[in-house]
Amino acid sequence: MFGRKPSGNRLKTAAPPPRAAERAAPRRRFAFSSWRDQHLYSLFSSLGRLLARPWATALTALVMGLALALPLLFLILLDNARTLAGGWQDAREITVFLKPGADAAASTVLADALRARSDVVAVKQTTPEQGIEEFRAMSGFADALDVLQFNPLPHVLVVTPRETRDMAEPAVLAELRREADVDLVQYDAAWRRRLGAILGLSQRSVLVLAGLLALATLLVVGNTVRLDIQSRAEEIAVMQLIGASPGFVRRPFLYTGIWYGLFSGVLALIVVFAVQWALRAPVDQLLESYDHRFILRGLEPLAALLVPFVSAVLGWLGAMLATARHLAEAHPD
Repeated sequence: MFGRKPSGNRLKTAAPPPRAAERAAPRRRFAFSSWRDQHLYSLFSSLGRLLARPWATALTALVMGLALALPLLFLILLDNARTLAGGWQDAREITVFLKPGADAAASTVLADALRARSDVVAVKQTTPEQGIEEFRAMSGFADALDVLQFNPLPHVLVVTPRETRDMAEPAVLAELRREADVDLVQYDAAWRRRLGAILGLSQRSVLVLAGLLALATLLVVGNTVRLDIQSRAEEIAVMQLIGASPGFVRRPFLYTGIWYGLFSGVLALIVVFAVQWALRAPVDQLLESYDHRFILRGLEPLAALLVPFVSAVLGWLGAMLATARHLAEAHPD
């Protein structure tokens, strides 16, 4: 009896209890699944409420879309104005017209003397033959130029002075005007600087206008969400009484603001593209009169993709501001 060996079942030890991490994994999966389901429900329930009142939703989104389309149209206009105005490299160039009696040797001597100066970056020589060919290609008067018995164009030097920090004229300009072989010196930096200042002021004005219209968008969304909160005050009170968290109550209104922002962003793009399409025919006629030397650009693809995202963020911010105040006031005692 005492010499009997214990059975094999008694030798087996009990399984160790599950670790804390293994017990927490199902809880995390359940919490994530619950969080996902709540967000999906709020996303589609808020969309359903907006589609249940299509006219009110369309009018609100249209107002916001027009407010977003205005700065986009102004930015497109400014972008094309900067393209037509040219770069600052052209603004620094000095065009020197030699006298009709000056020959190629005089042009070369003056060009070499200018290249030797430390305040001159580059000098480009244009002969009368090159000038007449360039004028023939760009002016559209090729047949009329064939009637001329001689070439009336002089030798031309295009001088690029070194850029200075101040607004004063370069020193080489005064010396060129005193040259005996120089007939005319053209320096267009002054009006180009004024044009640059005007464009800079216009760009700043457009940014200010965009900021004001973005604020208007926030106010429109905030007021719309505020009215929605007031219409659902009893429902919100019941949800808070049974223990709903502020985030759970706020979530549908935040998605409502996001939907308003997306709708308004899409409408803004539709307005911008409609304006571009309406102006395409007269713009093409204008460019045709200039032999299509200018190319007008529309809204960039990356900017078009960012418009709905930015408008959705604005809608979310407007809804957040509205719910942060009015949900606190609607909290039952």
